[in-house]
Amino acid sequence: MTTAAPVTIVPRKIKKDWKLFWIILPLILLVFLFSYVPLAGWALSLVDYKPGYPLLKNEWIGLKYFQMILTKSTTKRVLRNTIIFSSLDLLCMPLPMLLAILLNEVRSDRFRKIAQVVTTLPHFISWIIVYSLAFAIFSSEGLLNQVLAMINAPGQNVLTDKNAVYWFQTCITIWKSLGWNAIIYIAAIAGIDQELYEAARVDGAGRLRCAIHITLPGLLPTFIVLLLLRISNFINSGIDQYYVFQNNLVTRNIEVLDLYVYTVGLKQQNYSYAIAAGIMKSFISIALLFIANFTAKKVRGESIV
Repeated sequence: MTTAAPVTIVPRKIKKDWKLFWIILPLILLVFLFSYVPLAGWALSLVDYKPGYPLLKNEWIGLKYFQMILTKSTTKRVLRNTIIFSSLDLLCMPLPMLLAILLNEVRSDRFRKIAQVVTTLPHFISWIIVYSLAFAIFSSEGLLNQVLAMINAPGQNVLTDKNAVYWFQTCITIWKSLGWNAIIYIAAIAGIDQELYEAARVDGAGRLRCAIHITLPGLLPTFIVLLLLRISNFINSGIDQYYVFQNNLVTRNIEVLDLYVYTVGLKQQNYSYAIAAGIMKSFISIALLFIANFTAKKVRGESIV
């Protein structure tokens, strides 16, 4: 008696996975084109690149620009500014989580929605508009100084005060990003088992105790992940905010590493030096990510890598 050959049946799960792969493939290609293909430009850091000349016809200088970065006083200054801004940003990281907890405790749904919209809206305002608003309020002829003049109080222009740069820019950043950053914590709160709150209320716990012993521990894993990501971007302060708020009086205090790379690379057209600075910035970010990930894994047993 002959037996029929076994029929191979492709599981439905494999077919479904292939469909998901074809859906995500365009995104993978975009990441490859814009994040990995440009890495070929790192070769320009090893030559004294002149626009219009082929790469191999430029003078080979090796690690000259990397050595300049480590010894140049300007690099130390912009790195100090970057560390200060990023450190202040890290200190303010618990604020979105606190806002999410407070919004969760609001009984009125209407007030909660209004408060969430009001705090989230600044995220969608461009930095140019933010600067225009800040100029209209805090400049020498702005609204604040006009009010101070009416009560015979001394005026102050914080936009040109180098001693106020750090705290003023930090406050602007908090105002613009607080509500937006709280959204992920609000979503995390929605995922907490509601039976925990009910059991706590049966045991006599009030709203404050529920927030401290249930909501806060439930948000800590999310906070740890966001903290690790922020540490990995510790020296990536961005450029938009500091570019629009810079002026001749505060440039030394507001110029961060990203703005310095932009100035050297595009304005001064020193492409090789700017690329070398960008390479060092990338390697420092990767090192910080692994250090923070290792520390979190040892302390809390949680990591993202």
